[in-house]
Formats: sequence, structure tokens, C-alpha cells
Amino acid sequence: MQERIVVIGANAAGAKAAAKAKRINPSAQVTVVDRGSFISYGACGIPYYISDTVADVKDLMSTPVGVVRDVPFFRKVKGVEVLIRTEAIGVERQKKLVHLVELESGRTFTLPYDTLILATGSSPLVPPLSGLDLSGIVTVKSIEDAQRLKELAQPGKRACVVGGGLIGLETAEAFQMKGMEVTVVEMREQLLPGLFDPEMAYLVEKKLRQSGVEVHTSCSLTGFTGKGSVASVLTSTGEIPTDLVVLSLGVKPNGELAQGAGLETGVKGAIAVDDHMRTSDPDIYACGDCCECTHLVTGKKVYLPLGSTANKQGRVAGINAAGGDARFQGVIGTGIIRVLSINAGRTGLTEAQARAEGYEVATVLSPAPDRAHFFPGAKPIALKLVADRGTGRLLGLQAVGEGAVDKRVDAAATAITFRATAEQISQLDLAYAPPYSAAMDNLIVAADILKNKISGEARGISPMEVKRKLDEGEDFVLLDVRSPAEHAEVAIEGAKLIPLGMLREKLDTLPKDKEIVTFCKISLRGYEAQKILDAAGFPRTSFMDGGILTWPYQLIRPQG
Repeated sequence: MQERIVVIGANAAGAKAAAKAKRINPSAQVTVVDRGSFISYGACGIPYYISDTVADVKDLMSTPVGVVRDVPFFRKVKGVEVLIRTEAIGVERQKKLVHLVELESGRTFTLPYDTLILATGSSPLVPPLSGLDLSGIVTVKSIEDAQRLKELAQPGKRACVVGGGLIGLETAEAFQMKGMEVTVVEMREQLLPGLFDPEMAYLVEKKLRQSGVEVHTSCSLTGFTGKGSVASVLTSTGEIPTDLVVLSLGVKPNGELAQGAGLETGVKGAIAVDDHMRTSDPDIYACGDCCECTHLVTGKKVYLPLGSTANKQGRVAGINAAGGDARFQGVIGTGIIRVLSINAGRTGLTEAQARAEGYEVATVLSPAPDRAHFFPGAKPIALKLVADRGTGRLLGLQAVGEGAVDKRVDAAATAITFRATAEQISQLDLAYAPPYSAAMDNLIVAADILKNKISGEARGISPMEVKRKLDEGEDFVLLDVRSPAEHAEVAIEGAKLIPLGMLREKLDTLPKDKEIVTFCKISLRGYEAQKILDAAGFPRTSFMDGGILTWPYQLIRPQG
């Protein structure tokens, strides 16, 4: 008898699973059910459609050669039947039946299956607040959302994005590009919470502010006001006038169908699966935003919904549902974003996450040009490495800057996946030519610094720790070893200037009974200054990680 494979959900994971199942078992009857009107679209591209970077919404639903992935496409090209505007309302596991309703007519019917794949996706988090029914309050999830936002995003209008995560900041960028007045509201103390450590997130926030975006952190949403359409956002710190609100507060897994069928769920209500994407029922698989996965660093189950993960999981679920044998090992939380002219990428654990997991960590902040400094177009990037101090194993990387961060993130993601150490990373044979990198790539330099810090040869402290010392009035010397010309351009208030070339002859002007923290532009000279002070018998020396390039706070222009 012909194998019957039913897939619930026709977006990234579901469409991938259905197409792969049909390729693995061409004789199978593969049917996909989706409650929406549009299928197999790239929701991650919505902000770029809003900004006119992507000209036509159909481009979000097309193959690389421009063919729209609609119902006829799946039937004729993939051999898969797709039922749109049809919602799955229940699963009878013993009878192997899916109960469905046609949303237009209300007609109910059942669909039998031999193997079922749940790819029910996720839904935006929308808090139950007063004024939520006003027009002009939109999420960023569906093609309908994209079309509505495109219509509302008009030059000169005011937009308030609630939520400073990846999609929120990409949408803020889209509005800024459309000539709107943009405000971002985030209830946590920093943007990109849980994704970047504060000192890296502040670099992104600094760029947003410099570009005219108003940023409110530590600011909770309390409601909305307006007559018919939204006129202002109410927050814990005041009222923000606006013409448009985007709610980008994250997503929750659509696990109701699985829960109703008695399947096991896990983190945040996501469907529990094994590495074959098999649920607690051996004839039902799950993939994409509706299910959990394993974090390869911690070994714990996590909920990290991403389009890239959904496609990989969908492929594995499709292979196994069709009788194959494939595994999805897990994720390490790799992600990347462009916000105006700055790029920010991350992979693995942040410092805060690593400490929460019980690691004794060593960290590095290392800024440098993204290619040979003399090559036209070289732009700065800052890397933060997080490692296990005891073994040197890399646990995480964050990269922020106007230059190319993506390849450093990807190289680090590979290293983390295969449990590489700082020593091994420092020996990687990475591609070099002046248009692409320095002779010692940024990642290798950062790994070398990490080795020096683990061995005790280098002692660095973060810009945040230096700022804390200054704010609390600690009695220490913050020593700027840049040139007078550099210092005249920009400086940190309270720092003492002694250029590196003059340090040896001015050692007697420095106190040996105080802590001395050195820095320069990127803290290469700061590290050299620390070594000079060590050799001269100064007992408490360190350098500020990342130098002035990663200082996220207020800088001054010295007088005279």
C-alpha cells in the first residue's frame, strides 16, 4: 500500500520535510496542510521588504530562479499536495487520523497518515495590554504582516519597535531606511539580551543612537493609547508618541496540537524530540520552530527558533519519515544581524551564560581591521572570545563592527562544534590575502591573546570593569599609552597620558602602590605597556581589553 505522509505546516521546516520525504520515497503520498494563504516563504526577509531592499513580496516566496513556491509549484515540481487555509484541529494517534477544518467553508474532515510530521511553527508573543486592539500595532511574522508594514512605513511618520532582539532591530533599520522617526524599547538593560554580553551590545546601541534612533532600555511596555489607531506607547518610564508600533517580543512554539494529542513537550512548551526529530510517538516527527533541540556546548535542551535550524531539522524529519536514517545533532545558537552600517554576529555561549553553566571562564576583547589595514575598504571589527580557563576550549564568540564579522563567526562556530581549544584555533590555516584579512586573521590574534591570558602572561580587564572602577572612585591609574595626536582626538576622562615610547623614561612618575590599567586604541600597545611595567617591578598591572575602540561609554575631546 502507498505510504501516506502528512505534514502539518508549509513553511521552512514543513516544506523542506515534505519535499525531502518525496525525494527519498517517490511512491509515497505526501500531503501538506497549512492554515495560511501563503506557503514556503522567507519570513526572515520581511524587514528587507519593508525597507525596499527586496522589491517584490513574491521574492520572499520564490526559488533562486524566480519561481513562486505556491500550491501548483509543489504539486507539479515536487509531487506534493498542499491544502492551504486548512487548519489541523486534532490528532487521533490510535487511529492515525488528523482532524482538519477548511477555514473558508467551515467544513471538517479527516486525513489518514502512516507517518505524521508536525511543523506547526511559532507565534509572536503578544502581551494582554490595554489598547492592543488599536490599528497600527503589528507583529513581524507573516506575509500579511509584511504587506501591512510596507503600507504603514511612510517617510516622516513615527515608529516604535518594542523589543530589541534580532527581528526588532532589523525592523528598526528598515524604518530608518524609509525615513521614519524610530524608537526602540527594550525592557532588559541592554539590546540583544541573551545574545550578546553588555559591552558588545552597547556597541550596537551606540551606532543606533548615532544614526538618530532613540533607544530606551530598562523600559517595560504597559499599554497603548489612541482613538481608533495607536497614538502613543505607554511604558514604565513615560509615554512615547508614535504612528506605528511593531511588537517584536519573541515567539512561542505552537505546541497546542501536539499537547492535545498527548505528545511530550519540553522547554517553553516546545515539542520534545530526539536526534531523529522523532516525538514521544514513533510515528510522529516534529521540526522547526515548534520543537526543542539540544545545545551542543551544554548538552541541555533549548528552544532556539531560527530559519536555518528549521530547514536542517525539516530535512532530517523528511528523510526519517520516508524510511531513511538521519540525525540532527543540535545547535550552538549561531546568529547574525546587520543594523544600519554595523554587523553583529555570535555563536556558542556568552560570558554570562558560560558563568551560569559553572565554567571558570577566560575572555578576550580584540578589535582590529577586518582585512589588511593598508587595503582600501578595511573596516573595524571587535571580537569577544569566551573560553573554559581550565582547558582552553572555546565556548563562544561575539563579533561586532562595520567590517566582515560573518566569516569569523562561522569559523568559530565550526571550532566550537568540534570542541577546539585556543591553541588549536591559533594554528588554523585560514585564507589570507590583503583584500580578505590581515596575515594573522582577527580570530587567530584573539586566540593568541586568549592563550596569553590563560597562561598568565597577559592580564586584561573589561571596559565595563574599568568604568565601574571610575564610577566608584577607586584609587587606581588608568594609563593611556597612545600618541599625543591620538589623545587630542578622543580620550577617556580621568586617564593619564604617557605615550608608549616614553614609558620607560617616565616610570618614576607612576606609583608602585596602586593598580595600573593600561590601554591604547586596540590595547596591543596597552599589553606592551603592561609587560614593561611588569619588568620594572610594578606589582598590580593589567590592560583594558579592546582598548578605546571597544569603549562603549562617553568619550571626551581634551582641551588645548
